Amino acid sequence: MFEKLKEILVNELSVNGEDISMDAELVNDLGINSLELADLLLLCEDRFDIMISDDDVHKLVTVGDVVAFMEAAAK
Repeated sequence: MFEKLKEILVNELSVNGEDISMDAELVNDLGINSLELADLLLLCEDRFDIMISDDDVHKLVTVGDVVAFMEAAAK
């Protein structure tokens, strides 16, 4: 799941692949703004057939948070 998310970050949001780790914060470390974050979450919903509620969005701070959420939602 990490590699799939990394691919989206690099190809869709032009994030430097070397900066992406499980501990990297989406906003502070990767420089993703609120619009890009919304795009990322929509892409994840579409590609992985999951739903991310507004309440859950605030819990997704790091790449690892998104990976864990997607893995749990995909079950």
